[in-house]
Amino acid sequence: MSRWLRSSPVTWAIGYLMLGLAALVAFAVLLWYAWNVSIFSGREEILRAETQHLTDVFSREGADGLVAHIETRLRLHIVGERTLLLTDAAFHPLAGNLSAWPREAPGDSGTHAVMVDRFEGQPAHTLLMQATLPGGYHLLVARDLGLFLPLERQFAWGLTAAVTFLFVVGVAGALLIRRQLLARVEGMQATVAAIMAGDLRKRLPEAGSGDEFATLSQTINGMLDHIEKLINGISDVSNSIAHDLRTPLAELRSRLEELSLTRPEPAETFAEIDAAVADVDRVMRIFAALLRLAELDTGARRSGFVQVDAARVAAEVVEFYEPAAEQKHVAFSFETSGVTAVAGDPVLLAQALSNLIDNSLKCVPERGAIRVCVGTRADGSVAIEVADNGPGIAAAEKPKVTGRFYRGDASRGTPGVGLGLSIVDAVARLHGGVLELIDNHPGLRAQMVLPVTGATSSR
Repeated sequence: MSRWLRSSPVTWAIGYLMLGLAALVAFAVLLWYAWNVSIFSGREEILRAETQHLTDVFSREGADGLVAHIETRLRLHIVGERTLLLTDAAFHPLAGNLSAWPREAPGDSGTHAVMVDRFEGQPAHTLLMQATLPGGYHLLVARDLGLFLPLERQFAWGLTAAVTFLFVVGVAGALLIRRQLLARVEGMQATVAAIMAGDLRKRLPEAGSGDEFATLSQTINGMLDHIEKLINGISDVSNSIAHDLRTPLAELRSRLEELSLTRPEPAETFAEIDAAVADVDRVMRIFAALLRLAELDTGARRSGFVQVDAARVAAEVVEFYEPAAEQKHVAFSFETSGVTAVAGDPVLLAQALSNLIDNSLKCVPERGAIRVCVGTRADGSVAIEVADNGPGIAAAEKPKVTGRFYRGDASRGTPGVGLGLSIVDAVARLHGGVLELIDNHPGLRAQMVLPVTGATSSR
């Protein structure tokens, strides 16, 4: 029972039920107050008019005429509605349907609500008005306040029925809502339990109603997709690290072991030491790239975004690589067009462009061509593109080349560890953009597309 009461649907339903009951009771109280004020005021006005009428009769016809008039009125037998009494100065009854002047009636003139006993012997709650006439006569005119008691009882019963109906409907609604929500929650619990058991492919059911639960399921499923991708990436990275580090470490151990056993001449020893240092540098570059990717994945660098002219950053990177391109006799060109200001990190953008140019320099043949373009696209985004006429990337490999440590067949013989495009893709995503790999026929066009408003924070 306590679990049922603690459930959110029941709590919400009870809250709305209490709110509805409070509103209903407040409305009933206001209506009851308005009813009583209206009835009391109306009856008071009627009593005042009737008292004035009887006073006028007394003024015209005297006490005997008023006695006759009262008796005529009482013969109409409007039982329980009208109470009349005329007494002399000593309060001895002269005419009316009361046996004596009511003890409850105040001595002063005016309107009062009191209980009086009529000739029928039944006490009645009445609204009376008394007046003192010339000669010391006393006139009392009253109306029965119990005339509308049946209507008031019906109102009370109707209010009770409405409260009961609202309570029953509220409880039934709470049960139905709880049942529906528990069905959705149990489905989510089953999915989460399967994911915790190791089935990362399970996803929350997404109902076609488009309600809040469907939106929540879509958001969580997107998060689960990202988590699955990260976990698979960690597994792939672990395997790739073991594979890519095994070779340089094995070579390093072999060199050091051979030096220890053979103890060659100093010149040869220093040559082997230089080769060992190169192996260590290669391992350190791998770890540095992994640390850079981890930093990009956390989004920590986004807090340092500023307004950056992508064309100016690209021009500086192109100038840095021009000597390498001239040494390989590669036609190296740079073009820019439109407004190229974006919100981002200039160091990361330069690193990503450097990786793209470096990949192109490794892949293009002698006397090939590389073109770097920075410009505004039709949708307003800024594109940083590196195009070459090298071997390109097969369509089947394009979704894979941004994976960590992935190296295609065409790049097996080139230096590197397979993290360059991974870093470019991470930089593009950090800036709210994408990395697009397009065939250049021949060659490849690697394009970072960055939205102008993709990152609004700046210093």
